[in-house]
Amino acid sequence: MSRTFHRRLLTALVVALSFSVLPTITHADHSWGSYHWSRTSNPFILKLGDNVSGAWDSYLATASSVWNSPTSSWPTMQSTTIVAGKASKPRTCRPTSGRVEVCATTYGNNGWLGVASIWISGSHITAGTVKLNDTYYNTATYNTPAWRNLVMCQEIGHTFGLDHQDENFSNANLGTCMDYTNDPSTNQHPNQHDYDMLETIYSAHLDAFLSAFSKTSPAAADDIDASDPKEWGTVVRKSSDGRSSLHERDLGKGKKLFTFVIWAD
Repeated sequence: MSRTFHRRLLTALVVALSFSVLPTITHADHSWGSYHWSRTSNPFILKLGDNVSGAWDSYLATASSVWNSPTSSWPTMQSTTIVAGKASKPRTCRPTSGRVEVCATTYGNNGWLGVASIWISGSHITAGTVKLNDTYYNTATYNTPAWRNLVMCQEIGHTFGLDHQDENFSNANLGTCMDYTNDPSTNQHPNQHDYDMLETIYSAHLDAFLSAFSKTSPAAADDIDASDPKEWGTVVRKSSDGRSSLHERDLGKGKKLFTFVIWAD
């Protein structure tokens, strides 16, 4: 072989190896399995049921506001509004068809800061819940605006159909609440990638769907305590620290329960 060929081959190998060692930080597609809320018109207004205490009200308002950011075309696809909660017992936080119930209480020293659950029928989200564990937010470590903002923002983002952008706690912050981090200070709100992903999801799905769940409480959820990790089903993904980040439970007849979790240190 000629020296020229060897030089070209060496150059190609160096380039290939350079790309292979670059870390993949941001998911190009971080939709939650392409699941989405059904709607027949724009904007679709998703109701967030307020079942939280006064200590959380401002953070719920902030999360609703930032997900409705006027800096993107996302609000033309969907927006949120805060309404009175229908979960009579925040501890169980029963889901309500067609909306998201946001709950906060002392769920105990079970390890998690927040969980977001969505009930699925086919490819459609039919109900969602967000649970915030005051057992940890009553401690000095987590009773901070930064932690409360991040977790509230992230869990609500999951109920739209968004996944995490990154699940490695040691990576540099991406400037989005959909990013796992040990330092929440700069991950306080969605970033443009989140808005673009939501636009992609919802601009592609303008559809009519009659929910198979009742208008009061999803029958399939009546015996499920989504605050209990034992009820979350199979672990389908783990984060960089080896702990579960996503669970799936098959409810039968095309219905599933997905639960995302963010754990305390």
